[in-house]
Amino acid sequence: MSTLAAATTTGSPALNITIFVVFVVATLAIVIKVASGHKTASQMYTGGAAFSGRQNGLAIAGDYLSAASFLGIAGAIALQGYDGFLYSIGFLVAWLVALLLVAELFRNTGRFTLADVLSYRLRQRPMRIATASSVLAVSFFYLLAQMAGAGSLVSLLLGVDGAMAQNVVIAVVGIVMVSYVMIGGMKGTTWVQMIKAVLLIFAVAIMTVWILGSYGFNFSALMQAAVDKSPTGVGDKLLEPGLKYGESLTTKIDFISLSLALVLGTAGLPHVLQRFYTVPTSKQARKSVEWAIWLIGGFYLLTLVIGYGAGALVGPDVINDAPGKANAAAPLLAFELGGSWLLGIVSGIAFATILAVVAGLTITASASFAHDLYNQVFKNGEATQEQEVKVSRYAVIGIGIVAILGGMLAKNQNIAFLVALAFAVAASANLPTILYSLFWKRFNTRGALWSMYGGLGSAIVLIAFSPVVSGSETAMIPGADFSIFPLANPGLISIPLGFILGWLGTISSKEFNRAKYAEMEVRSLTGHGVAEMVDH
Repeated sequence: MSTLAAATTTGSPALNITIFVVFVVATLAIVIKVASGHKTASQMYTGGAAFSGRQNGLAIAGDYLSAASFLGIAGAIALQGYDGFLYSIGFLVAWLVALLLVAELFRNTGRFTLADVLSYRLRQRPMRIATASSVLAVSFFYLLAQMAGAGSLVSLLLGVDGAMAQNVVIAVVGIVMVSYVMIGGMKGTTWVQMIKAVLLIFAVAIMTVWILGSYGFNFSALMQAAVDKSPTGVGDKLLEPGLKYGESLTTKIDFISLSLALVLGTAGLPHVLQRFYTVPTSKQARKSVEWAIWLIGGFYLLTLVIGYGAGALVGPDVINDAPGKANAAAPLLAFELGGSWLLGIVSGIAFATILAVVAGLTITASASFAHDLYNQVFKNGEATQEQEVKVSRYAVIGIGIVAILGGMLAKNQNIAFLVALAFAVAASANLPTILYSLFWKRFNTRGALWSMYGGLGSAIVLIAFSPVVSGSETAMIPGADFSIFPLANPGLISIPLGFILGWLGTISSKEFNRAKYAEMEVRSLTGHGVAEMVDH
């Protein structure tokens, strides 16, 4: 009998779901406890900028160590070996770009949203519209991954399979997500992210020691066991590059495209960038990233053991037969190690992880809609904070509905792969404009608009006509085939295009405000003028 079968025929789903519900209720209670009282825009979007660098570093780790980091990467390593671990390397290295190029300068320049930075020296109205469009698109792709992970996780806990059951689960997750944000805002979400980061790293550390102990703390023996458990013809390739990215020229190019998106994407993720506004100074923003790098780096090293442990103890056949396929590898490993109790605990932590990340994404997207579009564009900056917060709450509901529908379409995709698509969109649309705005004095509005719309549009179009959407067994639209772009990740094309269009648009326009650039340069380097912007 398979692990999954055993988990669903011994009465364990009741215990699994009980432990799981306890985690959900506990985190919701924390949100209610810390987020009581009237919320201004600053409290809703940034928690009043009242967190220390260490606290924010923990929250960043909680925000970044999403379903992709735990469920998706573990499954990718279990099934693809070395090629799966490349996700961990890419996600980690990306933080160096964020630390060295973006974190401190970004914190010094803005207040609430990405558009505050990008529109500072450029024309406000067109830049806020373009930035809001990009933020909403990136948030949507990232939400797809989290919702798909939640559907796989809860379906496994309940022992149910089938599209309808997973769709119902995704809908419930969306409703809980909306509740988190409506009640807690950024302050409540941040505390949940800090707590779940500690729990997730602790749980993965325990599982790592447990797995290594099963093989006499001999990592080579663990990898050999994973090789032995693999299907014929796969095991020999599990420990070297090329199992997924190396069979042909197309897959090799696809790997380069994926790597480019992973390394450059973090510095353009709006929900990560917004976390820099939750600390009072640029020094604390830099300290946040330092803490995040250590926590995230340690976690990703542990995923190597978790992934090969799932391959060795659970096996690819059982993983592929489970609801969510690769996304079920880590929960199945927990059941194999500690039975229903450990499965329930690990799944509860993983679900809290998903809820915290989804809540952070939703706050960012709703802030962009309410602050950038409603207040700055539609109301010309004249809306009151109460009106802005009210519109933000309505936006949360709309974003929740879109996330639910998107999650239903993407439920069979590996969530680490889905997150890589969000990274590609962020690196294509946001990163060129951020870097040009901060470092190129000649940069102007036309360059920014060409860069954002060109990078965003090309990434989305290439994804729409890629094997991700149609023409493959795991496509979002099964049975259809209109894939004319051969790569699964568009980063290799769309990211350079975003930079090129930004340069071309800039040199083809005569607009140049030397005084405004000088003012932004001083503020970004010194933080002068930020104190009066922060509403405590």
